[in-house]
Amino acid sequence: MKTQSADTEYKKTACILCSINCGLEVKVGGKDGRELLKIKGDKAHVSSEGYLCNKAARLNHYQMGADRLNSPMRRRPDGTYEAIDWETAIREVAVGLQSIKNEHGGDKIYFIGGGGQGNHLGALYSTALTRTLGVRYQTNALAQEKTGEFWVAGKMFGGGGPHGDFHNTEVAVFVGKNPWQAHGFPQTRKVLNDIAKDPARSMIVLDPALTDSARMADFHLRVKPGTDAWCLSAMIATIVQENLTDVAFIAAHTRGFEAIRPHFESLDISDYAGFCDVDEELIRSASRRIAQAESVAVFEDLGTQQNVHSTLVSYLQRILWIITGNFAKKGGQNIPVPLLSVTEGAKQGASSAKPGEKPNKVSPVLGSRIIAGLLPCNEVPDEILTDHPDRFRAAIIQSSNPAHAYADSPRMREALSALEFSVVIDVAMTETAKLADYVLPASSQFEKHECTFFPVEFPRNHFHLRHPIVDPLPGTLPESEIHTRLVEALGGISQTHVSALRGALKLGRRPFALVFTALAAKNPQVMKAAPALLYRTLGPTLCDGKRAEAAPFWALCHQFARKKAQYAKSAGFEGSAWKIGEAMFETLISATSGFIYTDISDYADSWNRVGYSDKRILLHVEELFPQVQNLDKTPLQNPAGFPFVLAAGNRRATTANTIVRDGSWDSKGLASSLYLNPDDALDLGLANGDTARITTATGSATTFVEINDIQRKGTVALPNGLGIDYRRESGETVQIGIPPNELTASSSRDFFAGTPRHKYVPAQIEKV
Repeated sequence: MKTQSADTEYKKTACILCSINCGLEVKVGGKDGRELLKIKGDKAHVSSEGYLCNKAARLNHYQMGADRLNSPMRRRPDGTYEAIDWETAIREVAVGLQSIKNEHGGDKIYFIGGGGQGNHLGALYSTALTRTLGVRYQTNALAQEKTGEFWVAGKMFGGGGPHGDFHNTEVAVFVGKNPWQAHGFPQTRKVLNDIAKDPARSMIVLDPALTDSARMADFHLRVKPGTDAWCLSAMIATIVQENLTDVAFIAAHTRGFEAIRPHFESLDISDYAGFCDVDEELIRSASRRIAQAESVAVFEDLGTQQNVHSTLVSYLQRILWIITGNFAKKGGQNIPVPLLSVTEGAKQGASSAKPGEKPNKVSPVLGSRIIAGLLPCNEVPDEILTDHPDRFRAAIIQSSNPAHAYADSPRMREALSALEFSVVIDVAMTETAKLADYVLPASSQFEKHECTFFPVEFPRNHFHLRHPIVDPLPGTLPESEIHTRLVEALGGISQTHVSALRGALKLGRRPFALVFTALAAKNPQVMKAAPALLYRTLGPTLCDGKRAEAAPFWALCHQFARKKAQYAKSAGFEGSAWKIGEAMFETLISATSGFIYTDISDYADSWNRVGYSDKRILLHVEELFPQVQNLDKTPLQNPAGFPFVLAAGNRRATTANTIVRDGSWDSKGLASSLYLNPDDALDLGLANGDTARITTATGSATTFVEINDIQRKGTVALPNGLGIDYRRESGETVQIGIPPNELTASSSRDFFAGTPRHKYVPAQIEKV
């Protein structure tokens, strides 16, 4: 056991409560030397540079959660669980998965998860397991939000999607996003304050709620919920009708504008403004500000991505900044250079059932569109609760809690319970773990190496491999070890190959690379199990095994050096591709505050990552544009008896990521309130602190109300991150707040990407 005095120094890591993963310095100690006692920003971090928001203070509630697991658990016939040793757990889980593969095929095993906001390293290793089993289908949290945006970006740009340069932009536009709380780019609050204080810069927010960011905005387009597509259409029409387009940019860099222009030329801006309930002159003024700016950066997020017309909004907001010439320029939208992007990782997670077969593009039962390798989350129950011969029979669930996080939790629980076999890999006995046949306890994100693959910066891209800062909770293992043991138990790693590679490695990494390449050419399974094989061979040589989990990055760095050497050289890596790959890898595993692997001097370089051979952006997307033309024919109308619109799971200053299961951080009990407009409160006879019942077509719940000016009349909101069943150290189980997905419907989804409409849930409110 560590002594408290031995842990007085600050150790470097990163925050895991949003996608930006700001660098941290943490003083550890306390119980077993594993507590996070003090947390501050890491000034040496190459991206965040010491920046930190208030939420990181809650990380010890994650690290020291009382419901963390310290032993593999096996479900008994009566539904209770018993602790078993790791050897038994690995053997029985491998047998269970292999039996499903033998009887029904590996494609009947479904993979859910792969990592939370800062928990992506395990996803590299999970590919070794899924490929060994022949798993073809998977999903994760991105399919709750981003797949429509991914598809639109891929279609319009022929590849990876652009991100906004908010640090340098003249006009920042936020569509369904509250960056003050949800962040989305480095040093968010500092950047927002800089924009707000500069009279030469402007901020435009499209959001029904008067959020923290909307209060800072120069233009708040307070749209009626679900009408963002009408508002964006009116903004595009204003720019087209007032001849404010960048004619030269459109002519030189786009295709399809002539096909979409007539619609916007004839669009009745006044009607569309009335439909979205935003003053027409405000729409026109905001549109003119965009058209006349030297640079514009746009960020869409869950407010629209989990709403009506999600994919259309992703399409329309891009038309808005493309026709005003805001691509491949400082302060505009640019395409970053990923070391490994989350979409690439998603595609790697699904393997073909037969050698040479292309990955599936549609789901096996419903035939729905699969984007970036991800099946829509809302479809999971429909792909299980059926007698269809291709239904899913088993699931591997990692760092994910679909029984709580996916729409219509009761039906999701029914679906997970109906599986013939399931295993959960997680740090705690989550709502999903309580339904599994086996639960394998993972070490926390501060007890192992971890990283994230969210490359949104430009012109500099960074990567941060976080090192463990405390010892693992006894009885837990990192996902790298769990997946590798399962692959070995399934026969996915040949000990002959291991011996050959270890022998080559004694001669150096170059001979090791040659032998690895030769083995892979002869045996496809070598590449399928590559992360696990590298972990078992190269891993033990990395800092005496202390950096073993980083082994797959050796291959990624060399791949980057071969394919993108010019970008590595821009960050100061010199020499041959081999030397660059080795230098990148050594830097990656040693840089405790992250490192810059790309530093591009010319913003026009973004054109090199437009995937079309003519390097033009596609403006007429035939799969979506007819829906844009038909917007005026599809008015929104709530079902009878549900007059309110509920935003289920909004981000607040008082809420945290759902990985923080211990709700004791909410010492004042304020986080779980239902936000209510004053006029609605008066009509309902509700006062601050009163208890209200909220009812939807799916379920009902009660909580207290907080009356404020944040919500539009007719709208209410519940916070994210709550409703977790948490077992305290005393053994008592408590639930703080409402689990939002007890109130959402899996059938309510985007027509194209299948993303849920969590931010548009028809509801009824009544005083209890």
